[in-house]
Amino acid sequence: MLAVLSTPRKLLRKAVAIAAFMGLTACDPSMTALPGAGSGPSVNANAPIPVALLIPRSDSGAGGVASSLENAARLALASLDGVQIDLRVYDTGGNAQRAAVQAETAVAEGAKIILGPLFGEAANAAGVAVADNGVNVLSFSNNPSIAGGNVFILGPTFRNTADRLLRYASRQGRTSVVIVHPQNVEGEFGKSAIQLAASQNGVRVAGVESFAFSQEGVASAVPRIRSRLDSTGADSVFLTSNAAGALPTLLQLMPEAGISPSATQYMGLARWDVPAQILSMPGAQGGYFTLPDPAAKAAFESRYTAQFGQAPHPLAGLAFDGIAAIGALVRQGRSDALSVRALTQSSGFQGANGVFRIRPDGTNERGLAIATVRNNQVTILDPAPSGFGGAGF
Repeated sequence: MLAVLSTPRKLLRKAVAIAAFMGLTACDPSMTALPGAGSGPSVNANAPIPVALLIPRSDSGAGGVASSLENAARLALASLDGVQIDLRVYDTGGNAQRAAVQAETAVAEGAKIILGPLFGEAANAAGVAVADNGVNVLSFSNNPSIAGGNVFILGPTFRNTADRLLRYASRQGRTSVVIVHPQNVEGEFGKSAIQLAASQNGVRVAGVESFAFSQEGVASAVPRIRSRLDSTGADSVFLTSNAAGALPTLLQLMPEAGISPSATQYMGLARWDVPAQILSMPGAQGGYFTLPDPAAKAAFESRYTAQFGQAPHPLAGLAFDGIAAIGALVRQGRSDALSVRALTQSSGFQGANGVFRIRPDGTNERGLAIATVRNNQVTILDPAPSGFGGAGF
């Protein structure tokens, strides 16, 4: 969880650690699996299905999330009706080379699919290691650059969030946007996702303003942001920063500089409800951001807490989702239940935080709610969808 810090300056200092933790490691997409690899091994749906869970158990910086991921996977196992999964846990140590070795070991020992690893570089290495075996990898990473071939990412993506927000904003009559992002890897990923989503939803990108990843860089960018909005007539501003980075500073300084939230639609890629102090900032009022399905999320967290005596890590639901998807497919009794075609079926799956589906390009789409801030409180403007059409699960 993000700590509640007393000032935007303190929040900014936390950003580097958060960005690294979320696995936004730049990788060479060409090193993921070969095109067409990972069609999937044949399985016997009437026998236990060996599933390898790769987590960084011995990584001192990620041990907590590793145990939470394992707990969530076991919680999902207990929810499967009539499906037998033999879950085997392998420790990557948070190391890419070790992840590759463990992936090969897991497949040699019979694993039909790999769930994990957590970090992008490790997931990329694991995927390459088992590509020739036709085994698919459901990684917990949110790094789209590693997706493709036999590697699928379960982590929430900027593309998904940007598309949901701009689709909604377009329906509300918003037609143009200025993108604001820090000059770092996470900021570049966010900018690209917003640009793509804008083109797909008929929204004009009126300009892009970047800033040096520092307190002074953020402050100096604010006058440029206002100038760009004024000169282009853009009706919206899209912030890529999160609550541990430049977001609090921007939400404080931009309204003070005359960028009124009542005239310009603020929106952001990150959640604005954690920590709660963000909700009282001037720029947050009336802004758009997304949330996972609140009801599904609350139900998962309640079950997890009741079972393990503590709240789950924010990423724990990804392991639950992986097991839920595998279980739903095996329940159909098909020998190709773990093939690319099955994993990417369009109706999707029910997960810890609502509905989700895996895209053929290795990324994912999650059902998100559109939220805003009114009187310093979160208000849902548009609920998360309950399905993607079709039969679903």
